[in-house]
Amino acid sequence: MREEGGAMETDGLAGSESALGESRGGGGGWAEAVLEPVRWVRMLCRELGATFVAGVVLVYGLSQGFAGSFFRVASDYYWKDVQRVQPATVQFLSIFLYIPLVLKPLWGVMTDVFPVHGYRRRPYFVFSGILGMSSAAILAMGVGLSLPSAIICFVGISTAVAIADVTIDACIAKNSIDKPALAPDMQSLCAFSSSLGALIGYATSGMFVHHLGAQGALSIMALPPAMLVFLGLYIYELKMYRQNVKEKVLNKVSVAVKGMVRTIRYPVVWKPSLYMFLSLALSISTHEGQFYWYTNKEPPNPGFSQEFVGVVHAIGAVASMVGVLIYHKRLKDYPFRSILFFAQLLHGITGLLDLTFVLRWNLLVGVPDAVFVIMEESVSRVVSRVRLMPMMVLSTKLCPPGAEGTFFALLMCIDSLGMLTAKTSGAFVLRALHVTRTDFSNLWLAVLLRNLLRLSALSAIFLVPTADQTDVLLPHDLLSSGGTAAAAADEEESLLQLGKLTSHTDDV
Repeated sequence: MREEGGAMETDGLAGSESALGESRGGGGGWAEAVLEPVRWVRMLCRELGATFVAGVVLVYGLSQGFAGSFFRVASDYYWKDVQRVQPATVQFLSIFLYIPLVLKPLWGVMTDVFPVHGYRRRPYFVFSGILGMSSAAILAMGVGLSLPSAIICFVGISTAVAIADVTIDACIAKNSIDKPALAPDMQSLCAFSSSLGALIGYATSGMFVHHLGAQGALSIMALPPAMLVFLGLYIYELKMYRQNVKEKVLNKVSVAVKGMVRTIRYPVVWKPSLYMFLSLALSISTHEGQFYWYTNKEPPNPGFSQEFVGVVHAIGAVASMVGVLIYHKRLKDYPFRSILFFAQLLHGITGLLDLTFVLRWNLLVGVPDAVFVIMEESVSRVVSRVRLMPMMVLSTKLCPPGAEGTFFALLMCIDSLGMLTAKTSGAFVLRALHVTRTDFSNLWLAVLLRNLLRLSALSAIFLVPTADQTDVLLPHDLLSSGGTAAAAADEEESLLQLGKLTSHTDDV
């Protein structure tokens, strides 16, 4: 993690990017379009640190993007073909996967106040990598693995991802506080890395599932955690030199929790947090029912192959990157309330494409299933990305100095509770409507209810602040006091680090 004042000294070339841009003129040809993202990344490396940027790319691109997309396809086929459970049951089982995400505040407290050998971030990357590798290996190599054992392995993978997420998110939250003007750019980097990783994961998942089987394909899930171990060994972080850390741990935990409670009580914090929860919770999930439906080979179901399912999701990942570009180029300067209102409205309207597909209306107008599902996936992914990114920027703006990891983890926990609620509600709806592995007659009702609930979230848009995305949202007393006494408790350590700062250089 790049601490304040530890700017890159080894990246001398980055400082000349403005002069290079001016010398090339303002023609704006194809070469300029190609070099622009390179100069943007170099700027982020100069301002935030190269290993921080690398950490974002590895966690969001590889652990979240690639592994998340690959896991989504492989696990769907694993439950369907290996464990052979009903769609509603799969959604109920997915609740266990959200438990580590709900526990993000715990991981946040650990990374904030439980340093290991003087480091608050690096050891947790290593631990999450080892946990993820071992869980994926057991899941892939276990012959005749029982359902409870499989769930434990899935939870292990989810826990590894959650800990890595919290750790890098703490770094992002701190940098968003130190350099608020770069907060949208950091979220653009996160989103682009995630989308690019998802593109690769989706594009290869169907092929691996087809050739290795669902269980064999899950062995690929051991590779991203291995890179997290590498990240933990090399990411830049100043070492804590206080010798009596153990004696102050309990006090720091108490301070962190009290500061978290104090901060969430501010209206400027709990109101947007409540909106984000409602926005996610009201979008109930019907994914498993739709997956079982469009992979069912019995007519008139579409009967998509494993490879095509991966291709559709890969195209959706490309569309997600388009959504990132749209946000980064056109929407990051709009106020929070305006962009979230229209994004939520489009989220509800575009959901009607799913309804059209399930009712087979696309065939009535002569649009083949393959063409329509690609169009639907592309549109929904662009809208979902545009809807998500300002919420992530808003979350980073709500974190008090001194407890970035803990409080950002709390906000992500709230989001995870929203998604958990959506999964659970969707499972109840699928079961109530008797959607099974072979009976999809009422699936359209579940999709229609989902879309209506998405639109109902607009009634809570007043909870979102009207501030711009580069504004400081926290009240002055939180910022001036460091947000919590945790910042004061770390003052001594900061002075020690300051004295040693000149002896540290970035590893990358």
